[in-house]
Order: sequence, then C-alpha cells, then structure tokens
Amino acid sequence: MSRSVKKQPVCSDQQKHGSSWAKKQANKAVRRYPGDIPKGKWYQKLYNSWNICDYSFYQTKQQAIHEWETNHWIQLRFPSRQEAIQDWHKSYRRK
Repeated sequence: MSRSVKKQPVCSDQQKHGSSWAKKQANKAVRRYPGDIPKGKWYQKLYNSWNICDYSFYQTKQQAIHEWETNHWIQLRFPSRQEAIQDWHKSYRRK
C-alpha cells in the first residue's frame, strides 16, 4: 500500500461529478471553436481553467479536532474522536 500523503491538507472538488462536467464543457469549447488554433497552449485561452475546480478546503488536524469537540452534529456523525480523525485523514491527508 502506498505511503504517500498530500503535502498540504487540502480537499478539492476534482473527484466530484461537477468537475468532470466542466472538463467536458472545456473540451467541447475547444473542439467547436470556429477559428484556427495555433500551436502551443493557446487552446487554454478558450475556456477558463478555474471553472474546472472551483472549491478547495484547507483544514489542519487540530482544526478538525476542535470542530469535532465544539459541533454537536459532527459528534452525531462520528461518535468517537478517533473516527473524526480518520475521516480527516481520508478527506484531507491521503491521496
């Protein structure tokens, strides 16, 4: 099993269905462009790349523990502190 972890604890929407839809829209914009596309990376100007990944969340382990201790609904979702830490690792730390 891989031991690689993210350098920064960030969770983004790259795996969600919305970003795959945005990638399809970018592909359509490039394919249906009526003019000539010069060589190089000019195709990137046809569709804004920030539309593909809109959301990213940064949360440290201490912030996750503090949020678990203060919010009642998180304690209902994860009854133990260890389960809350495992969820943080799953969402923010592991690749």
